[in-house]
Amino acid sequence: MGLRATWTRIAALLLAAVALAGRPAAALDIQFWHGMPGELAYPLEDIVNGFNASQPDYKIVPVFKGLYTQTMIAALFATRIGEHPPIVQIAEVGTATMMATRESIVPVHELMKQERAPFDPGTYIPTVAAYYTDADGKMLSFPFNSSVPILYYNKDKFQASGLDPEKPPTTWPELEAAGRKLRASGQTCGFTTDWPSWINVESFSAIHNLPVATRGNGFDGFDAELAIDNPLMVRHLEALVGWQKAGIYVYAGRATRAETKFLGRDCAIFLGSSASRAEMFNNASFRVGVGALPYWPDVRGAPRPPILGGGSLWVLRGRPDQEYAGVAKFFAYLSRPAVQARWHQTTGYLPVSRAAYELGRKDGFYKRNPGADIPIRQIGFDPPAPGRKGLRLGSYVVIRDIIEDEMEKALAGDKTPAAALGSAVTRGNAVLREFQAGTISASGAR
Repeated sequence: MGLRATWTRIAALLLAAVALAGRPAAALDIQFWHGMPGELAYPLEDIVNGFNASQPDYKIVPVFKGLYTQTMIAALFATRIGEHPPIVQIAEVGTATMMATRESIVPVHELMKQERAPFDPGTYIPTVAAYYTDADGKMLSFPFNSSVPILYYNKDKFQASGLDPEKPPTTWPELEAAGRKLRASGQTCGFTTDWPSWINVESFSAIHNLPVATRGNGFDGFDAELAIDNPLMVRHLEALVGWQKAGIYVYAGRATRAETKFLGRDCAIFLGSSASRAEMFNNASFRVGVGALPYWPDVRGAPRPPILGGGSLWVLRGRPDQEYAGVAKFFAYLSRPAVQARWHQTTGYLPVSRAAYELGRKDGFYKRNPGADIPIRQIGFDPPAPGRKGLRLGSYVVIRDIIEDEMEKALAGDKTPAAALGSAVTRGNAVLREFQAGTISASGAR
């Protein structure tokens, strides 16, 4: 190659290098495993897209891994083979299980401090913050999607049966009376419920100031024992059994299977998550009304705040350092009041900060959408009472299946409600003791 050709080639290489240097580097992909199906996936993608467009360095990549339990199992398995994401969404009842894998997680308070990202736990609604903090008040996971059970009803069916379409039932006796009137007018089903254990055991207990388990529902130690075989819980399950025989109540299955009974106009009343609001209002072919979760009016002090549902975002160890900088930046973005307000208003999840709620109040969102503030009014802005922060019970996803299995046996007539709840306690406590033994063994405690 001649001298001129050599210099020409060098000049071309230099020009190419200058061009590459001037081109922005590709954003770093950061995987975010989640369990948000259906209507909830769209606002999640909207938030992610907003963050990705707000800066050039990181690209959050949402990956649906199935519902909550499947997502947690997938993440825990992936950590064993080093193919896990830095962010995973875990259901609220998975908190104790994630805490037990302390060596696999980066507590969110540590992450935000390490990356010098803005983060003030004091800005979150106290009930939400309390669920995800340790005994020292330090936040372990990022509160993202918090929900409470509420009541949905078909206003058209209410009007046709002679019920006031602007007045939902507020107590269980009122719900029973509405169900009987609906059935008398030809309705095939009065009411149904999603998430049988969360709504009819866990939140039912909280509303009536009863523990689900000892030791502050597990917050005060892994040696907690279930306490759901109490007289009021037995009475409530007996009522459900009786209402099912009368056609007032229809058991439609676990998780969110009951939604189709309501949207399909089979059942005129539906107890489900506040996060089902988008699904109900976007897909119903009738006027939808909302109300608070019913309570037994003869129970002193009821109703109290229900137990939170939903989930939070956990950070897993073992990823490249640069990914954690992006995760912290993403969490700081999620904390913005405007972002939280949009998430709350498009889904029905709680605004996890007071500032996000105030934005909606000031711009008239709650006036334009009557009932949208019911979840907030149910939990309030005061710190939760001792022993009422939520559930911190190991392997509770397994225990919830046990409770629902026993409830199904009572509803099918195979067991009395008292026997079913007694069996749920015995079986559930065995799971708790196994979890406790495994946690002690893993930590080396004596």
